[in-house]
Amino acid sequence: MLRHRRFLALLLGAIVLVAATAGVLWLIPSNHYIVLPDRIRPVDPLIKVPGEDGAVRDNGIYMVDVRVGRASVFERLFPEVHEGASLVPERVLNPVGISDRQRRASSLEDMDRSQEIATTVALRSLGREVAVTPFGAQVVLVVPNAPADEKLRVGDVIVEVDGEPVRSSDELLQAMEDLRPGDEVTLGVRREGDVEPVVLRTRAAEDDPQRAVVGIQVRDDARFRFPVDVDINAGSIGGPSAGLAFALDIVDELGEDVDRGRKIVATGELDLSGRVAPIGGIEQKTVAAREAGADLFLVPDANAAEARKHADGLRIVPVTTFDEALSELTS
Repeated sequence: MLRHRRFLALLLGAIVLVAATAGVLWLIPSNHYIVLPDRIRPVDPLIKVPGEDGAVRDNGIYMVDVRVGRASVFERLFPEVHEGASLVPERVLNPVGISDRQRRASSLEDMDRSQEIATTVALRSLGREVAVTPFGAQVVLVVPNAPADEKLRVGDVIVEVDGEPVRSSDELLQAMEDLRPGDEVTLGVRREGDVEPVVLRTRAAEDDPQRAVVGIQVRDDARFRFPVDVDINAGSIGGPSAGLAFALDIVDELGEDVDRGRKIVATGELDLSGRVAPIGGIEQKTVAAREAGADLFLVPDANAAEARKHADGLRIVPVTTFDEALSELTS
């Protein structure tokens, strides 16, 4: 009896010790981030267009995001405690010197632009004319200790490279292709209405020693003139991957019935030509769509193979363009 009691005491002590250790490890942050499935969200309540009926529907078009947070040491060691979890090293999610706040601000900028692009693509598919006037490449992030640090600011718009005009981020990248790390480049920067020259010495990109960079992230700076007032309010959600869902819902509200009583989840970044670009977090987004009981999940063609690995019965519909997505849903 005494031996039995000692055994129970030791067993209880071991359980308490393991539980306490796990609790401590759960509270200590690691050097990794954890990416988790988020819930799907109906897009219709986020978008306001003239003449909509305002009816609440059980189904329709849904967007899906991921949750990203600092992983605890326990989650770093045992990520399988969360279904669909992925670990990402800090250096991958946040380049050296970039804070969570800066990354978050850049993500919200991406969301703002995705709404303008989605509105443009949707209205053009409905035969409406949308005027888009390009103005240059706008700086949305400056990497600390990079050549551009303290010389360029968020909000600056690059309109020239070595005297040649630049109207978009793609044209900026093309202009930089002729440079080699260590070369000097003169950027024409529009700041507070005036254009001034900024001279920078390039350095090698971390992922390609032959590519010259100055340490900035940019997006197209353009002005959009819409024939219809479309208001999208995504709140605190960031990133560009809701573009496809936004555009589908705009067509659903202004044009033909897209969802046809189905629960349709869509993810994909749109460009102005209507191309659907690949996105991140496809595993987590597939799990979320599956668990929500979606009838089908529209994904960029480049993400389809990975999505099918986690579909478990969910119908995956790969698309390469917005027109293709509409055709899949309305044919």
